[in-house]
Amino acid sequence: MPDEKTIAWYNAAAEKYDQLTRTGAPGANLRAFMALLPAGAEVLDLGCGPARASVHMRAAGFRPDPVDASQGLIDLANNAHDIGARYMTFDDLDATAAYDGVWANFSLLHAPHADLPRHLRAIATALRSEGVFHIGMKTGTGEERDSLDRNYTYVSVNELEQLLHDAGFKVLATEESEERGAAGTMDPIVIIRAKKQS
Repeated sequence: MPDEKTIAWYNAAAEKYDQLTRTGAPGANLRAFMALLPAGAEVLDLGCGPARASVHMRAAGFRPDPVDASQGLIDLANNAHDIGARYMTFDDLDATAAYDGVWANFSLLHAPHADLPRHLRAIATALRSEGVFHIGMKTGTGEERDSLDRNYTYVSVNELEQLLHDAGFKVLATEESEERGAAGTMDPIVIIRAKKQS
């Protein structure tokens, strides 16, 4: 189940979070992800937030399926973009070969650490053969709450690459950097693009 305090913050701060993450054009990571997709790809935007990635994907000719566990963010996304965002938790993902891509951009970092292997296997199952997966996570160890009371799971780069391998993915690209989040801190992050192995 989603962490109640984490979801409560996103519900209450949906407008603020939307302003923080607003971009006029797709960023480099989204462009790199879309470049790996077939024309007209069906893409699960897992933990879509305000669904801006889905808006960019729709504009590029893809068919996004934006889902989130925050009703506040879902309502904001649909009111602003008529994007068809719907409620779904990580535990609810039970699709089989339904998507050409899965975009999980700093959403799975709110899942319990022990659940990551299960969620990654479910994502692999939901992807079609050679399906593309983008994941963004904060790097480190353990679990803790930030100053906004959101719960975070941290992983090392090697650990995440191994988890992806164990779930049936081949890592295509790994990028490390730092990013300032809603809590105002600069945190180390990792972006990985991977492909489901046949």
